Amino acid sequence: MGARFEPVRAVRAYERVVEQVEEAIESGALGPGARLPSERELMVQFSVGRSTVREALRVLQARGLVRSRPGDPNGAEVLPFSPAALHKSMTTLARVAELSLAELVQFRMVLDSSAVLLAARLRTEEQLAEMEAAIAGMRAALASDHDAFSAADVAFHDVIVAAGGNKLIQVCTDVVRSVVLDLIAGKIADAPDRGSLMRRSIRHHEEVLEAVREGDGAAAARLLRRSMYDYYAVHLPDAERSALRALLE
Repeated sequence: MGARFEPVRAVRAYERVVEQVEEAIESGALGPGARLPSERELMVQFSVGRSTVREALRVLQARGLVRSRPGDPNGAEVLPFSPAALHKSMTTLARVAELSLAELVQFRMVLDSSAVLLAARLRTEEQLAEMEAAIAGMRAALASDHDAFSAADVAFHDVIVAAGGNKLIQVCTDVVRSVVLDLIAGKIADAPDRGSLMRRSIRHHEEVLEAVREGDGAAAARLLRRSMYDYYAVHLPDAERSALRALLE
């Protein structure tokens, strides 16, 4: 059988403008603080109309690549990399890509265990104290305030990621965690054994903290994966739990 071809997609002119500007930024030809030509000059260089240029600038600004001010004679300014831009893109991806809860939790287990592996080697005494304070907050909220418990839990993981010092892991973890919590918050709040689940979570956090304190990254990562499995797996169908069990040792 001969070669098979797929239908081609019509590309609008503004998309071509966006592609060229993105390529210039990615290659370093346009660095942070550089200015694009004025709208009029862009019209000439790209051989397009004003509406096309403005739509391209709108897209580039929405992606966090440039800052464009209407009527600015100096042209749009190229922005430095911002974790916020990546955060926005990953949030959109996670929400629209039809990812299952099991896939999201599995990804979070991978990210957080990598973060704690780094944290066990790089944490400071101040960060250890912050982890202890977060666990104390979880204990204080155990009996009466599920929202406060969740906030303290998030604070614990935030300190771990910060201690690891990797900004990309930090952004990815923040996005995946927020999506997972949005999807599962109702199930956790309505769980008949919520108190038992929360107490077990505290014990796991204490074990992770001790491993981090001892500098045992492998143990800390293993314990953290187990903690997340115990916390989330009960809310998943049996068929999906195997995706999480694959990460347990």
